[in-house]
Amino acid sequence: MSETPSDWESSKVIAKAALQDRNSRRKFLGRFLLFTLLWMASGLWVIDGWLGESALRFLIWWAICGALAIVLVIFALYDAVSVVKEEGSE
Repeated sequence: MSETPSDWESSKVIAKAALQDRNSRRKFLGRFLLFTLLWMASGLWVIDGWLGESALRFLIWWAICGALAIVLVIFALYDAVSVVKEEGSE
C-alpha cells in the first residue's frame, strides 16, 4: 500500500504542528516516558525469566530499552531548547 503525496504532506503538517505546540509536546513526552518506564519495568519484573534464558534475547531487549531512553532524552532536549527559544522571543 503506497501513500499518495497528499497523505505525506498532511502527515508532515500534523507532525510540525504537534512539535510546535508546547502542550502537545509535553503530553507526548509524558506518554513516551510512561511507555519507556513500563517497557523497562516489564523486563525487570514480568519477563525477567524469559529474558534470562537467552543472552541474545537479553541484549536485544536492553538495546531497545537504551534506544528508547536515548530518544526520550533527545526529545526532552528538543523541548527544553524550544521553550528557551519561545521564552526568548517574547
